Formats: sequence, structure tokens, C-alpha cells
Amino acid sequence: MAMILVGLTGGVATGKSTVAGMFQRCGAIVIDADALARKVVAPGKPAWRDIVTVFGGEVLNPNRSINRRALGAIVFRNKAKRQRLERIIHPRVAQEQRRLTRAAAKKDPHVVVIYDVPLLFEAGIDTRVDKTIVVTADRETQIARLKKRNGFSRAEALRRIRSQMSLMKKVSRADYVLDGTTTKPLLSKLAAKTFHQLRLLA
Repeated sequence: MAMILVGLTGGVATGKSTVAGMFQRCGAIVIDADALARKVVAPGKPAWRDIVTVFGGEVLNPNRSINRRALGAIVFRNKAKRQRLERIIHPRVAQEQRRLTRAAAKKDPHVVVIYDVPLLFEAGIDTRVDKTIVVTADRETQIARLKKRNGFSRAEALRRIRSQMSLMKKVSRADYVLDGTTTKPLLSKLAAKTFHQLRLLA
């Protein structure tokens, strides 16, 4: 089998980005879905125009870029609006991800590509990858990290956590599970071990 595409996900604030960095240091190519989403909604891009049409000018910063916090406040409270936003962004992100994956495979036919994507299962992206990894953390750790990192209240943190599929469900569908509350040195070792297993499959 040439190259392997691995979906990396978890809950919000479980340590997914930390694990992605560890895989990158092992030699994996990491594609960050959030970074792609920011790229496709840059001012003037088709997705940006669609968002302004649907959600109005109040979701823009003074420099015309999307105010992610304002948009997040709207969609995390309203499932229909969240789905509308996903329909605008997801197809364009998928297109960009495929382009980057092809480019990586061209450079190294046995590359391990880690696709770091928060809504891996929710958006059905797990059907487009070869293997899946879920990074977990207990709920209290998630809440503490969200309060510290995003300045959320406990209620805001809980709302954000509950807007995603439960970690238990994700774990039941994962090929590999890493505990994001493990000490960094141990987590790094576990990520390296997982990377070597994936490399053998590529």
C-alpha cells in the first residue's frame, strides 16, 4: 500500500494539537483542517462571500476577516445554522486536503499523512481515511483547559463540549486511542510507537 491517510481527532481541548505536533516530529506530514478552514474563508474567497450572505456583516472583523468567535457564538447554539456553515466550508476544505495529500504522496510514496480534523466522525470524514486516532481527556480537564485557553465560563465550555459527538462514541470507532492527559514524555513515546505502526502499513 502506498502512503497512508490517518484521521486524527478528539474532543475540544483533549490535546489533539499537541499529539499532531508529536507525529510531525516523527516525520508525518500533518494537514490541519482548522488552518485549511481559515484559508478557505479568507476575505473575498467564495466561502467568505457565502458566509457573509448567510450570516450577515456582524460576523466580520473591522479588517473584513471572519470573526470566528462571533460566528461560533451563533452556530454553537443553533444546529441548523451550524450545518449550514459546515455545508459552506467542508467541501472546500476537503478539496484542499486532497490536493495537499496528493502533493505529499508525490514527494514520498510511503508517507504517513495525519489529517488533524475536529469533526472527523461528525462530518463523515472517517470514511475518507485509512485509519483513525482519537485523543481523549476527562471532562474536567477539558473544562479547565477551555477556561484557561479560551477564557470560557464553565457553561460556555460545557456547551462547546456537548456540541460535539461524545468521546465515548469516538473511542468506540477509533483504530488507535491516545490519552491526552498523559505526561508529555510518555505521550510522545506512545505517539512515536503509533507512528511506527502506521509507517509499516504505508
